[in-house]
Amino acid sequence: MTTAQKSGPTEALQAVEVLRGALTAAGVVLPSLGADTASPALNLINLGRVRADVALRLADVLRRGCS
Repeated sequence: MTTAQKSGPTEALQAVEVLRGALTAAGVVLPSLGADTASPALNLINLGRVRADVALRLADVLRRGCS
């Protein structure tokens, strides 16, 4: 039996917290990370703007995780 996936603002907020925790563990901080409150029905996550050094650190973490 399949169940419908729960959606709504709570799902987006939970996703933000899970992502924030994973990024923090990897040494990456996205200061503007948050749920997009302008479109709650879409469950969008705003990753925000970051400095170039943070973007390079994130790219490095992703590359290492993909190898």
